Amino acid sequence: MLRAVSRAGGALLRGSQIHGPKAWNTEARRCLSSGLPMNTVVLFVPQQEAWVVERMGRFHRILEPGLNILIPFLDRIRYVQSLKEIVINVPEQSAVTLDNVTLQIDGVLYLRVMDPYKASYGVEDPEYAVTQLAQTTMRSELGKLTLDKVFRERESLNSSIVDAINQASDYWGIKCLRYEIKDIHVPPKVREAMQMQVEAERRKRAMVLESEGTRESAINVAEGEKQAQILASEAERAEQINQAAGEANAILAKAKARGEAIRLVADALTQQHGNAAASLSIAEQYVNAFSKLAKESNTILLPSNTGDISSMVTQAMGIYSTVTKNMQNSPSAKAPAAGKFTETEEMKQMS
Repeated sequence: MLRAVSRAGGALLRGSQIHGPKAWNTEARRCLSSGLPMNTVVLFVPQQEAWVVERMGRFHRILEPGLNILIPFLDRIRYVQSLKEIVINVPEQSAVTLDNVTLQIDGVLYLRVMDPYKASYGVEDPEYAVTQLAQTTMRSELGKLTLDKVFRERESLNSSIVDAINQASDYWGIKCLRYEIKDIHVPPKVREAMQMQVEAERRKRAMVLESEGTRESAINVAEGEKQAQILASEAERAEQINQAAGEANAILAKAKARGEAIRLVADALTQQHGNAAASLSIAEQYVNAFSKLAKESNTILLPSNTGDISSMVTQAMGIYSTVTKNMQNSPSAKAPAAGKFTETEEMKQMS
C-alpha cells in the first residue's frame, strides 16, 4: 500500500513538473477573474479579514491576519470575508399597512460577519440574502401596523426587523447590528388627508386652549368677585361693630355725664339759695323754649299767661316741690330694700 501511495505521489509530482506552468496560468486567470488572492506560498493576510482556504476542494482552515504559508497547487483561497461592519442600502419597496395604505419605504442595514465559515458555506450570497430578508420582514411588520403607528413606532419597527433578521441569519454566520428606515413615501391623496388631519388637530388644540383660557378667566373673575364680596361684608361687619361700639360708648358717656350733672344738681339744691338757682335755671329754659317755638312749626300752642314768667317759674317750682315731697314720704324712700339704691345713690353709682 505504501508503494501505491509512493507511485501515486511520484506520478503527481511528475505531472506537476510537466504541466506546472499551464496549471499556474490557469490558477492566475481564475484568481484575477474572481478577485481572490492567488496562492504564492507566502501570504500576508490584512487585519479584519478572514481568508477561507480549501485543500484539494475541501475546507482546510481560515487564515489569520499576518504571515501564512500555503502549499502550492494543493491549497487554494476560496473565499475572502471582511470582518468589518458592512452598510447595505435596502432598495425602496412598497408595503401595505394594516389600514390598507400603500407606502414606499427604503432603509439602511448594518451587518457584520461573525463566522467566516458559515458566511462562506451557509449561503451563496450573504448580502443579497440578508437584503431580501430585510425587505420581506419589513413588509410583514408594516402589515401589522396602521399608518399613524408607522410614524410613531418607528424605533420599535426597526427593532422588530433586526430581531427577525438575526433569527434567520444566525445560520449564515452574520449578525444584524441595526436597521434604520430612511424615507417613507406616502401617496399624494393620503398626504393631503394627513395634512387636513393635522390642520384639524391644530384647530382643535387652539379651540381647546381658547376655551380653557375663557374658563380660567371666568373662574378668576368669579373668585375675584367672591373675595371682593367677602372683604366688603367683613368691612361692613367691622364698620357696624365699630359703629355699635362707638354708639355704646357714646351712650355710656352721655349717661355718665347726665348722672354727674344730676348729682351736681342734687348737691347744688342742698346748698343755701339752691331753690333760687333752680328757679333761675327754669326761667332761662322757659325763655329759650319760647324763642324756638316759631322756628320748628307753624302751629304754636301757648298758655294763657305767657307773659307772666314768674307765675310759670312758681308753677314749675311747685311741681318740683310736690315731686320731692312725694318721694321723701314714700316707703321705699324711707326704708330702701336690700340690694336696692335710692335715686341719688343710683346716680352716684352711674357716675
